[in-house]
Amino acid sequence: MPTYVERRTVNLSAYPDLVVVYLGMRVNRLTGLKTLLGFGPKISSSAAAQPPGLLHHETLIYSMFPPHIGMRQYWRDPNALLTWSRSDPHRQWWQDFLKNSGGTGFWHETYCRRGGIEAIYDDIPQAIGLMGFAPVIAARGPMFGAAARAQLGYLGDPVVSEEELHGPQEKS
Repeated sequence: MPTYVERRTVNLSAYPDLVVVYLGMRVNRLTGLKTLLGFGPKISSSAAAQPPGLLHHETLIYSMFPPHIGMRQYWRDPNALLTWSRSDPHRQWWQDFLKNSGGTGFWHETYCRRGGIEAIYDDIPQAIGLMGFAPVIAARGPMFGAAARAQLGYLGDPVVSEEELHGPQEKS
């Protein structure tokens, strides 16, 4: 006797500004195992603290070889996500990572219900996600910060400015 599929869906009408972000950390060198394992408890406790606007957090395993762990988060709106990402502990994690990736690569892809997609891939050696089909360019100028990439109109500064990361731009 056939069994019928129980089809269900979700009513997102209460979440018009919903943002979904996928994140991943990939081990590129053996030293990256320590970095990856060190971040797990920090991220778990950060999500458990229920920052304002975080609706749901899930841990994902993308691959075991090389180790590539990530998460999917659902945020109430872009400003909640951007405000949290510019506050501690995230702000400090990001500043530290950009100074030294610790043998890992990091990426995220952000999808906004009202439109706008943005992504960053730092020290990711192979095409994943949107890199699999879209042209890959340097994250410089208007492509430097997440809010600008997604055209969100967020007025806050990035966690690390382009000048802090790359030094002063040369005038042409």
